[in-house]
Amino acid sequence: MADCIEPSTPSTSSAVYIHPRREPFEHGLIPIPKLIFSDGTQTLGPIKDKLVERSSRSPTHRVDSVSISETLQISPDHARLVLDTVATVLYSDSDPLVVAKPSELESVGVDVYDLILFLYIQSYKRLLPRTHKDSAAVADVWPSTSAFDGYLTALSPLQLVRSNSRRFMPSHADEEAHQLSYLQKHLANILSLLADSVEGEGEESLVLTMEKFEHLEFLVYFGEKGSERIPLSQAAPFFSNSDPDMPAAPVSVAEVHDWLLQNIATALEHISERVSAKENGSSSASDQDVPMADACASSMKASTSARGPSLIEGISKSSYLKQASDLKGSSVKVVNCHDCVIYILAPLRYATVYGCSDATIVLGAVGKAVRVEHCERVHVIAAAKRICIANCRECVFFLGVNQRPLIVGDNHKLQVAPYNTFYSQLEEHMKQVGIQATINRWDDPVALGVVDPHDSLSHPAGVSDVQAESATRLDPDQFTIFLIPNWFEAESFGSTKDNPFPLPDAYMASQRKNNKNLGDVKQNLRETQLEDSRKRELSNALHVYFKDWLYASGNIRQLYCLQGD
Repeated sequence: MADCIEPSTPSTSSAVYIHPRREPFEHGLIPIPKLIFSDGTQTLGPIKDKLVERSSRSPTHRVDSVSISETLQISPDHARLVLDTVATVLYSDSDPLVVAKPSELESVGVDVYDLILFLYIQSYKRLLPRTHKDSAAVADVWPSTSAFDGYLTALSPLQLVRSNSRRFMPSHADEEAHQLSYLQKHLANILSLLADSVEGEGEESLVLTMEKFEHLEFLVYFGEKGSERIPLSQAAPFFSNSDPDMPAAPVSVAEVHDWLLQNIATALEHISERVSAKENGSSSASDQDVPMADACASSMKASTSARGPSLIEGISKSSYLKQASDLKGSSVKVVNCHDCVIYILAPLRYATVYGCSDATIVLGAVGKAVRVEHCERVHVIAAAKRICIANCRECVFFLGVNQRPLIVGDNHKLQVAPYNTFYSQLEEHMKQVGIQATINRWDDPVALGVVDPHDSLSHPAGVSDVQAESATRLDPDQFTIFLIPNWFEAESFGSTKDNPFPLPDAYMASQRKNNKNLGDVKQNLRETQLEDSRKRELSNALHVYFKDWLYASGNIRQLYCLQGD
């Protein structure tokens, strides 16, 4: 295997490289101090032993949130959050925790070794934004105070993002290299937590069974664009030829460690070559993060990759639509979009919204997790298994979520409301990704700390963590149904005719009142006794006011885009 992973050239190589799984690092980090173990295996080793002992008492040999709570000394709510989060980022869709209904999670529990790997990577710190080669030019574009000059609230979330500018934020390759380097540094500890002890001396006394080795799929995988991922046990030379009817012999941890280090080093070298080729202008289009043009949906293109998420970037002053047939992968990132309306009407696994402002973003059905970060004055409409909101201001979230919304970081004036839209294939997409319309926990958020320990930014000395500002419920009188334009009516075969999430009584009453008021206005207009000339004046006045509203609200652009389509 080591021979076949040697790269030739970035453009022609058919080699298969090791990659980090992005999901645990992007959607699996929880800012709870008691979950972060910075001393390697010194604390986690005894915790693993306690969890293994507890799992041995269970008929499923797994641990539930009670065991997690008591072993880690965290609250039951935080233990359930751990269980929910692990389920969100597990590598196997057939794992009992993934396929379990929300009411069954407690009885199913989590595998101890998946939980240990999850706990270990809580020590990971995200990659810092890159500085630009011409810092004076950047300062000229985005003049702002440095985040290091004071407490982070000196800058708004979007200012903090803009001060670094998206094009200088970590690229897909940068993040992948950073994650691989983290795994490279901590690999010995990770393997020791999975290993079994046998008679022998030194490193030879630790061995890894194939079953324990396969838990590493939580963190890494082999595979390239356009090809299926290779099971880890098939990629490893010491397990690849094992007889399926016979248990494979355990392998020395030292041998596994050396093999993985060699593969990680080769992958890092390949990433470096790819980045150098890109900087020299010879990269292929599929490797680039391509910004979007300011145009309507019919003329826009996104950067997509079978391995990475589809990237929707830089939409401004326009409307934009993506349907299932437009997306190659099952994950989407919406980055640096401003003053626009974005519709992503597709079944997804993961979605990230980052650095957006004054926008409305509709996410179809997201079966794993949504993360919204560094946004201002954004309306997010999402049907999802779960959502995490970090460092946002003056945003409103219209949610249909099966798990409690997670709110972390420095947030201000957030509002939550029940889900408020539909499109013809929504229920079909929800069924595909496993979202239940009968469960909606939109109004029960969990607020954690303001300071994110996974953030590489240095926090000023003396600043202690406090609970993040939670979200308030949107006033029912401010609640409205959001109508999605039906661009392709002839092509829509879905059966959804209404919002699949039942509205709470207060919001339903508000909608009925609004509908009644609208009906009364229409009736009054019809029954008004006016001469024809006065009727024309009234009609013209209504048109003028409506046109003024279209321009003032920016909705006129949606009409232009619809007309273009």
